[in-house]
Amino acid sequence: PRKKLITTMSEPDELYTVRAQYWLGHYALSLDEARQAARRPMPPHLKSEREELVLRAQLALGNYDKVIADGSGMDKPLSLQALALHAKYLSSSLDVRPSVVDNLKVLMSNPEAASNTSAQLTACHIYLQANLLREALQCVHHGLTMEHLAMCVQIYIKIDRFDLAEESFSLLKQADEDSILAQLASAYLAIAKGSSTSADAVHIFGGLSEQYGPSIMLLNCMAVANMVAGKYEAAESNLKEALSEEYGGLNNADALVNIVVCGQHMGRKPADLERYLNALKAGHADHPFVQGLVQVENAFERESSKYVS
Repeated sequence: PRKKLITTMSEPDELYTVRAQYWLGHYALSLDEARQAARRPMPPHLKSEREELVLRAQLALGNYDKVIADGSGMDKPLSLQALALHAKYLSSSLDVRPSVVDNLKVLMSNPEAASNTSAQLTACHIYLQANLLREALQCVHHGLTMEHLAMCVQIYIKIDRFDLAEESFSLLKQADEDSILAQLASAYLAIAKGSSTSADAVHIFGGLSEQYGPSIMLLNCMAVANMVAGKYEAAESNLKEALSEEYGGLNNADALVNIVVCGQHMGRKPADLERYLNALKAGHADHPFVQGLVQVENAFERESSKYVS
């Protein structure tokens, strides 16, 4: 049976803006807001959540050493230890990552983990990146927080269970229909359902970008929605903005993958896409897209060498 939903995440409080900026991919802004919030008095549970949000933003910005240093140690809260493991996972080579997952399983066997929704959420994120969907879903399927429900929506979409995704989305709307998490979940569902509803997703992402400013995450999402709608020129425009110097240049793996795929749909020449592929291979060698691409290229090389005299 589903446990009672905790709705504290949706109630406006001292951390409302910190969460909002984080969920929308404005990680540096979220970090700044969290630092400013530290100067204001707040109850203990919000102080703990602020610490978690700081490390989550640092993690998203790729500051793995900082997260590991601040979250490691048996004296640290379980939620911070989980975030430190997430940083270790992301900063480890592919052959080391399974041992990090093993450490996570040990951490989550702690009796405290059964009631620690923050640690459960982080474990879900790590399992997802390890492609352990069953374990990821087990961490959040009770829907104890709005973030848990939002993750349920994404996981159910990933396994093509739109009926269950809609069920989780319905519970999310019941908790707070106007929340950013509910809006994002609505957009993800609209994309997953195909071209007939993808315009709704473009509208949602556009509205959030106008209200809070564009981020790489929002630009990527809008590009995907435009591609599903067959609007490749609009998608390419979104992605070029995401890969502009304003957002750090050719660094974001998702935007690089998306612009290559978009370019193929538009019939772009291989030479036009080469710099994006080179940036992907140079900076994101462990990305599944790059691994698959290298595998196919190596197979082609092996076969073609058979025909060289």
